[in-house]
Amino acid sequence: MKLKFWGVRGSIPCPGPQTMKYGGNTACIELRFKDTDRLIIIDAGSGIRELGNYMMAHDLRKGPIKTEILLTHTHWDHITGFPFFTPIYVPGTELKIYGPVTYEDETLEKIVGGQLAYRYFPVRQAELASKIEYFDLKESRMDFNDGITITTKYLNHPILCIGYRFEYHGKIVCTAYDTEPFRNVFCIDPNDPAYDEQVAREGEEVAGEENQRVEEFFSGADLLIHDAQYTRQEYESSKVGWGHSSFEHAVETAKRANVKRLALFHHEPLRTDAQIDELSKKYCSPDYSGDMAVFFAREGMQIEL
Repeated sequence: MKLKFWGVRGSIPCPGPQTMKYGGNTACIELRFKDTDRLIIIDAGSGIRELGNYMMAHDLRKGPIKTEILLTHTHWDHITGFPFFTPIYVPGTELKIYGPVTYEDETLEKIVGGQLAYRYFPVRQAELASKIEYFDLKESRMDFNDGITITTKYLNHPILCIGYRFEYHGKIVCTAYDTEPFRNVFCIDPNDPAYDEQVAREGEEVAGEENQRVEEFFSGADLLIHDAQYTRQEYESSKVGWGHSSFEHAVETAKRANVKRLALFHHEPLRTDAQIDELSKKYCSPDYSGDMAVFFAREGMQIEL
């Protein structure tokens, strides 16, 4: 497998002189399987525009483009690049889009393809030259043919969000974003009139079980791409419930799960290159991460497994 990051930011694109090193585009990852030259795309944030341009220059010459897009969820920063993905305008393109849907009355096609409406965009979905199919996902294990197996896992985010585990020829790549630790949502203050001891205890147990399931999901991964938008201090002071993790949580859980390489991902849009460089001195140091290799994902970075 060969992986390339085309977008690594969270929340909103943030191009500019202070984000040139790590990149300002939102989530998009290319995963290629060299034996078959097959391509799977993870998320359609603003980074997918440049990926589409690359595919037009390099993949189209081999024949019509046929690929899959796996969406982690349908928040704007993970689908906003779709209307600018050039292959959808090319006759012969066949595209399968997979992802979770929170509200059953709105299909994946309506949510993603609905961006292509005159009120938002000059081209309507019905006018596209490509063939596009949509598939709703839940937790499952799928045979994607060519020796590729994909397992999905629900994560903890304000809307339904899925992590992916790719297994191919003995190698494992996992995504765990957008997510934060599961927590007890019930009252835990014995002095509060709403406190119920049994409910509070059960809430703690369920949260612990879900956090353990997430760790088991990416256990033994050769590469884990994990949400790491905040420091622990930032997270605990004002970001609990926003659906994003701290650097500390990402590193600690990955170490417990015996992950080999950890890519810190979904960077805070206000975080400058200089600030990320400074953070890397701590979180990417062997003194902090031990034997596990830790790095901040960058646009254009390629990893071969």
